[in-house]
Amino acid sequence: MAEKKAKEAAEEVVEKKAKAAKATAETTEKKTPAKAEKADKAPAKTAKADKETTEKVEKPKKAKAEAVVEKQAVSESDSEKQAKAIARTIRIAPRKSRLVLDLIRGKQVGEAIAILRYTPKASSPVIEKVLNSAIANAEHNYEMDVTKLYVAEAYANEGPTLKRFRPRAQGRASAINKRTSHITIVVKEK
Repeated sequence: MAEKKAKEAAEEVVEKKAKAAKATAETTEKKTPAKAEKADKAPAKTAKADKETTEKVEKPKKAKAEAVVEKQAVSESDSEKQAKAIARTIRIAPRKSRLVLDLIRGKQVGEAIAILRYTPKASSPVIEKVLNSAIANAEHNYEMDVTKLYVAEAYANEGPTLKRFRPRAQGRASAINKRTSHITIVVKEK
């Protein structure tokens, strides 16, 4: 049923774009009075030349509309729908966030939220926000059933490192790397 709705929506998009292309072609063919005076003074274009220019305008738009339909068809062919949420440049080291992400990977969404609420780590509230965002994306954007969702992927990649220096003995300085992470959570329906 969702596939039929997606196909109908894609067809509507193609029809709207075709109508818009025709409308732009018609408006370019119509001349304003000022342009008509210039056209009388200048040598007139042939009807064949006008058709060629309008065809050139219409062809790319039609090709673009077809490309959009093809992209939608590819996303429909996926057997499992998935929704994703990413939190970028979070000021927690990825090594520390991975400890918490390992706890929720593969779990049902409700269970994962319960685990995050009672895990005493600094990254838990941040990961819970990302998970709630992924759930909202699944429900709102892809019309997925929240009760059937599970955490398919959960990972933390390294973000930009903030480099600071600490004064040490005998006039030296040692580097301190304040690491950041990009946290990604993907949820799918079972």
